[in-house]
Amino acid sequence: MTGYGAFVKKEFMEFYRSHKLLIILAVFLLLGMMNPLTAKITPQLVENFMPEGMIVNLGEPTALDSWMQFYKNVPQLGLVVLVILFSGMMSQEYSKGTLINMLTKGLARRSVILSKLTVALVMWTAAYVICTGISWAYTAYFWKGEILHDLFSAAVLVWIYGILLLAVGLFGSVLCKNAYGNLLITGGFVGVQFLLNIIPDAIKYNPLALVSRNMELIEGSLKFEELLFPIAVSAGLAIAFVIAACAVFNRKTL
Repeated sequence: MTGYGAFVKKEFMEFYRSHKLLIILAVFLLLGMMNPLTAKITPQLVENFMPEGMIVNLGEPTALDSWMQFYKNVPQLGLVVLVILFSGMMSQEYSKGTLINMLTKGLARRSVILSKLTVALVMWTAAYVICTGISWAYTAYFWKGEILHDLFSAAVLVWIYGILLLAVGLFGSVLCKNAYGNLLITGGFVGVQFLLNIIPDAIKYNPLALVSRNMELIEGSLKFEELLFPIAVSAGLAIAFVIAACAVFNRKTL
């Protein structure tokens, strides 16, 4: 495990030096603040920009509106930033040729893949916890006393889906020698899930439910048990993609 630990340390240092750490934290920090603030001021903005004499009654914003913004912005913006930041996990190593010396000195190829995955998971978890924590704190401050159900469960679903995207990205990064190919693979993977939603029998297994049905869970119209199939499929796919990444990298010529 010495080689694994050393490579993890190297990856963290490179993530810091390339300013990716600053970018991911800044983006998710901004998203965390933006969700409740957007929900709070939207009615006022609409009222101010409406033509004189026209009246639109949007009603008072609620905590539910804040979390609605959260589950719109984080999957659409946050996960896109996450995928882009980690799209070059292996392509930089290929282009610089830095892995050749390390592998000839005895570093296991499996350790390279697991190190990349570890750093990605830690960064994603830290950024997402910050984002969720800030959104929760602001929402609790603006809408004191409002009780919502399954907030934690709904938040965990997005975290799981982020892990799945990182696993797909890792596989794509091993398979392709540039970040663009990796982005195409990840984008294609998500696109297939949208197409699967057309098939009624496939909906209850589709991992896309983890980022599209969160509000139903919070509103109480959906039970957490109904999402166990998408969770299991997501976990299985994530493990399969990591195993596939290790298998492909073991046979890959550097």
